Amino acid sequence: MNSGIKTVFLISGYLLIILSCVMIIPYVVEQFMGDGSHVFAICSVLTAFIGILLIITNQTKNKKLNIQHAFLMTTLAWLFISLFGSLPFMFSTLNLNFTDAYFETMSGITTTGSTILIDVERSSKGILIWRALLQWLGGIGIIVMAITILPLLNVGGMQVFRAESSDNSEKILPRSREIALAIFKIYFVLTIACASFYFLFGMNVFDSIAHSMTTIATGGFSTYTNSFGHFDSFEIELVAIIFIIMGSIPFLSYIKFIKGDRLIFFSDKQIQGFIFFLILSILTILIYSMLYLKSDLVTAIRTTLFNVTSIISGTGYTTNNYSGWGNFAVFYFLLLMLVGGCAGSTTCGIKIFRFQIIGQFIKKQIKNIFYPHGVFPVKYNKQAIDEKFLSSVLTFVCLYIGLFLLLSLLLSLTGLDLITSISGAATSLSNVGPGLGDTIGPSENFAYISNVAKWFLIVGMLLGRLELFTVLILFLPSFWKN
Repeated sequence: MNSGIKTVFLISGYLLIILSCVMIIPYVVEQFMGDGSHVFAICSVLTAFIGILLIITNQTKNKKLNIQHAFLMTTLAWLFISLFGSLPFMFSTLNLNFTDAYFETMSGITTTGSTILIDVERSSKGILIWRALLQWLGGIGIIVMAITILPLLNVGGMQVFRAESSDNSEKILPRSREIALAIFKIYFVLTIACASFYFLFGMNVFDSIAHSMTTIATGGFSTYTNSFGHFDSFEIELVAIIFIIMGSIPFLSYIKFIKGDRLIFFSDKQIQGFIFFLILSILTILIYSMLYLKSDLVTAIRTTLFNVTSIISGTGYTTNNYSGWGNFAVFYFLLLMLVGGCAGSTTCGIKIFRFQIIGQFIKKQIKNIFYPHGVFPVKYNKQAIDEKFLSSVLTFVCLYIGLFLLLSLLLSLTGLDLITSISGAATSLSNVGPGLGDTIGPSENFAYISNVAKWFLIVGMLLGRLELFTVLILFLPSFWKN
């Protein structure tokens, strides 16, 4: 085994050690609030043992990674954490089979929020906090990866943030490790702030902590089957909206703000685009609900604000069964699932910046029709954008749509109806959570679909979370030749 592969497994070992330490948290919760179960302690020891084994057996002097190993490490990290993170679900009183346990864990670590738990309230406090912790870890993990790793891998146009995360940011924080540490501090502070406001407006301590972790991670796991509908509180919903938006903003912007760029939240094109699209979507559904659903103004504003923000960010919290809002709303929510939020945040989907860049090039082509000899440079956040970069973005978008259609087709082969297949594909690739329709809609879950369909969705969650190419390129023989 070469040194690069050894380093990949060495890093995986350290990640498992970290995961085993995190398992102590739900174990402590079980001792004080649950049934005193020792499942998490056993799973922690087992995970730590495998982690130590990987570290001991993969020691190497040369710990450098090439581009192939970086891709492999990124994918294996999510697979290993999902595998060992599923152990508590299998050994707990839930007694889930491997498919269901792995589905729940992958949904958590990818911040998807789809669940197979029929009656969430019946789960132990340890399991509930473990679900929240998985999403919290997945949220910070994807932020760090999006800022420090994906730009270097030139994945789907993410290289546009290379200058931000290395060149410009080197003036702010010299190394990626320092950037990651700063992001973690911001992420942690936002989580504490969110929990404090939840508690202030009526949640108990446990629910406040659990929901704050899944809110900042835009994950969507709740401690109740009815999600935020359980609380029936506009104040709590408003807190969720604010912190979901904060989790949907590129976290590098917070660093720039702290270091003196006070206008970053107003000058960043991606943030501008996200807020504009969010407001436009809210107004669209609001007008629709008032004109066609005959909702009163106060109810329409409340339900529209929360559910549109939740869907577009990929959070997946619900207060209403929007599957019954009519065909237009269902189709519009499907589009929102695919669009997603900002790169460098906890959200997923195609991402706002890709649509903005495609729009810039369309605008350029229109200008060239009227002025054939004109030169119209394209810039994004003051960075020059070339044709090669556009090709990267277009390839990603086309592949995303292609995989969405393929996954929809595969799900339909398992016997699912059209709306379930399409929305299931969208919600897994975009890591949203609930789908649409009567089977996997906001008032239902994924417990009753077949195991084959669940594995299709698991693959979709992983692909969507890791920006497609990070996983797919590992299966190209030519990628490993040189």
